[in-house]
Amino acid sequence: MFDTLYIDAHLATMAPGKPYGAIERGAVGVKDGKIAFVGHAADLPVDKAALAHELVRCDGAWITPGLIDCHTHLIFGGNRAREFEMRLQGKSYEEIARAGGGIVSTVAATRAATKEALIESAAQRLAGMTREGLTTIEIKSGYGLDLETEIKMLEAAGELGPRANVRVKRTFLGLHALPPEFREDRAAYVALVAEVMIPAIAAAGLADAADAFCEHIGFTPEEVDYVFAAARENGLELKLHAEQLSNQHGAALAARAKALSADHLEYLDDAGIEAMARAGTVAVLLPGAFYFLRETQLPPIAKLRAAGVSMAVAGDCNPGTSPIASPLAALNMACTLFRLTPEEALAGATREAARALGLQDEIGTLERGKSADLAIWNISHPSELSYWLGAPLLKQRVFKGQIVQGT
Repeated sequence: MFDTLYIDAHLATMAPGKPYGAIERGAVGVKDGKIAFVGHAADLPVDKAALAHELVRCDGAWITPGLIDCHTHLIFGGNRAREFEMRLQGKSYEEIARAGGGIVSTVAATRAATKEALIESAAQRLAGMTREGLTTIEIKSGYGLDLETEIKMLEAAGELGPRANVRVKRTFLGLHALPPEFREDRAAYVALVAEVMIPAIAAAGLADAADAFCEHIGFTPEEVDYVFAAARENGLELKLHAEQLSNQHGAALAARAKALSADHLEYLDDAGIEAMARAGTVAVLLPGAFYFLRETQLPPIAKLRAAGVSMAVAGDCNPGTSPIASPLAALNMACTLFRLTPEEALAGATREAARALGLQDEIGTLERGKSADLAIWNISHPSELSYWLGAPLLKQRVFKGQIVQGT
């Protein structure tokens, strides 16, 4: 007996082998929160009602894996709408940052906010994402830049998961920006991150991975290497903001460090692509930041594709460069701006996003034994998920086998 059996559906399993891993007139059986059957409904006995405690008829809807946003900065205080105006008036991201805006302005607001206030504001943004089929999200810290606030952010991220019925992976982003109090001694701050923050956060079980902003306005490859060594010693996975504004050879660094992913990658070079391909490092594409900053340097999509580098798609929700709380908008932008196919975009927010979080054995495709995280859509073809903007496409959201959204 299945706990739940979904029938009268088409399946976009996202398993490799054929477009969308599609199974028309399919069925999904769920037992103990996991997928126990996925295949053609005709392969099941005729009396479907006798097979499950609950039979759900999907009326021709499509079922996909629950969507995964593998790169967000969801938790922060305040907003940076004024900086948006400044950019429209001609100021660059670098000019705003050097004038005291940018990340550091969010740091001040986040330090001042209570944990409860951070949870409440993030929950509102997350609600928009779950209405679009999200079941797993990565949330970074990095707007505290001191141990107390970084812990506050990571604790808030952990409390969001049960509240919203989503799976949360937490990433410590200590090397995000230089805090004002260390402006004259960056080496001391890097040492603080590596020698104090990482051990304390890892010991408390507050993070799954560590990240850094490797950029000419961020941190050098040498500083990132030092912090990554500490992260590895403390059992954390690695991710890296790389090649967003310039080529600092961060992607090759990430590959050497066996990082799960290198993210942004607009200025990625051939050597970085080759290193990522060898190491199996996922390229996380962030079209929202590209759009919002009005960038013109595209990531080398064709070369990544030719090299066989896995490409994930994420929203990068943050207050300064991608205030986007819509996974489906990220899919659309990945197609319109980066020229991914709709199938590549959907794979990027399911199968490859799971890989970017080290969760490919648990989620990301509709396969037997994986968690029953499902999104059920009122669409006639999976390409519509990259096509519509703002349309109410979600019929039901299922998390660990339980219907948590829709009826």
